[in-house]
Amino acid sequence: MHQIIIQDTTQRYQSVEAKKAHGATYTPDNLARFVAERIVENAELEGRELITILDPAIGDGALVLALLDALKHKTGALLSIRGFDTNVSALDESARRIRAAHPKAQLELMRGDFLDFALKAGTNRAVPSLFSCSEAKVFDLIIANPPYVRTQIMGAERAQQLASAFGLTGCVDLYQAFLLGMAQVLSPNGTAGIIVSNRFMTTKGGGALRSALLERFDLRQIWDLGDTKLFSAAVLPAVLVARGRASASAGAARFTSIYEVKDEPEAQASDPLEALRYTGVVVVADGRRFRVRHGTLDSSSGVGNVWRLASESGDEWLAMVDRQTWKRFGEIGKIRVGVKTCADKVFIRHDWDSAFGAEKPELLRPLTTHHAAGRFRASTPKKGRAILYPHEVVQGKRQAIPIENFPKSRAYLEKHRLALEGRSYVMEAGRSWYEIWVPQDPQAWSAPKLVFRDICERPTFWIDLDGTVVNGDCYWLATSREDDTDLLWLACAVANSTFAESFYDHRFNNKLYAGRRRFITQYVEQFPLPDPSLPLSQEIITRAKAIYKANHAPEVKEMERDLDELIWRAFGLGIEEVRR
Repeated sequence: MHQIIIQDTTQRYQSVEAKKAHGATYTPDNLARFVAERIVENAELEGRELITILDPAIGDGALVLALLDALKHKTGALLSIRGFDTNVSALDESARRIRAAHPKAQLELMRGDFLDFALKAGTNRAVPSLFSCSEAKVFDLIIANPPYVRTQIMGAERAQQLASAFGLTGCVDLYQAFLLGMAQVLSPNGTAGIIVSNRFMTTKGGGALRSALLERFDLRQIWDLGDTKLFSAAVLPAVLVARGRASASAGAARFTSIYEVKDEPEAQASDPLEALRYTGVVVVADGRRFRVRHGTLDSSSGVGNVWRLASESGDEWLAMVDRQTWKRFGEIGKIRVGVKTCADKVFIRHDWDSAFGAEKPELLRPLTTHHAAGRFRASTPKKGRAILYPHEVVQGKRQAIPIENFPKSRAYLEKHRLALEGRSYVMEAGRSWYEIWVPQDPQAWSAPKLVFRDICERPTFWIDLDGTVVNGDCYWLATSREDDTDLLWLACAVANSTFAESFYDHRFNNKLYAGRRRFITQYVEQFPLPDPSLPLSQEIITRAKAIYKANHAPEVKEMERDLDELIWRAFGLGIEEVRR
């Protein structure tokens, strides 16, 4: 056995990897075994005399050890392991563990950045000193749990370099570059098993990565492990098993998802990973219940759309909805996030009256925040908030209001000028020091609008008829034509229905912890609307207005239940029990 540890002078991610070395994100043993076994099931091992293995972020060696154990009774080939990490203590620990358990394996470890190696391999340039060879290697098996490091931590310069090198867009995470780097060093007939965050599968920013993975790997199996809490860190993981492109399969990758529910169980298992053997609701030893679904990967909707689990019943359900759909939410108006001041303590307060009395600034406007969230109609928060909003539209162009015409507002803002000028990016953009960073459209606030929260277990959409400004913790939709207000009522009814929850689960296949869904632009803009001219739609609109008028009275619960049934009928479906 050979152990080589090569020092790297760059040490780019040592501080991040140091946290990992303390156990923050290392792979649990049961998940390591699961990934290793799936790799072996998909690998071509017969007749091999030498099998090269890579872990690009080896950490304490748990993944490699699991893979070596899985290979032990499957092949007699010589096993040659290469590993990277930026933490020398982790490398020492992994070397000790691997040497003790598998003394016959060849082991070469490097303290350094795998991405530099992958970039050189991708351009077929020499890789001096890496593995005592002059050319970049390709690997038969790759097992990895790459580090999760966002742009803010790795730095903008490095993030831009990786984005350019690997063709990534949006907020780059280090694991995304690792995925594409592994594609460059995987043998055409090799097999990779990778643990990643499931986030890239369902976000607009992950579109370029999804497209690249389909192009550069032959994806075989995907497991969305959802809110199983396999890691102590707050991450929703997924596992990808892929082959090199030389062994491209004809069919779509198999796709399995598992998410916690409250439904009655149909089977039992020791833990969430064992539960993956079943279909339906499975209770595990600690009492949690999970719904396990099996199907295939649907990536046919284009680069910008999400990866979803396709099944015959689910596809038929969506096809029925499509046949009854008149337009999508995004076709009746643009969905926007609320204002972002980047100085909320200055612009937003709940005590304007008590703190300033007669000297209260003139430019105050009522503000809707998540504190006022309610279904169909906003609730009344304990502390109503208002925003000093120094923007207007003149001759069709948004501009800052001349504050010299509003002495009370000017006096207040001048007191906070130092803090506001600290937002250097505002002035660098050619804006006035007292402006809100993202004010949105000043003349749109007076129009009726649909407002909704981002993250919640149950949809919370409401109509605003009070001309409030919407804060950045909510989204809002105003129709493209002011005389289309009834479309907002129809959209509000659909969005608050259990049908919308089922549509979300069928179409986007994505939840956070505790069954919460994310109602963000890329999802909500795809929500369907029935034809508003149909009598059933007109009845839906009338009932939605009645619920608004009832203003959270006790009878609203029954009114919502009756309306919910109409929504299902409008899309040609029988009402279903929604799983939360």
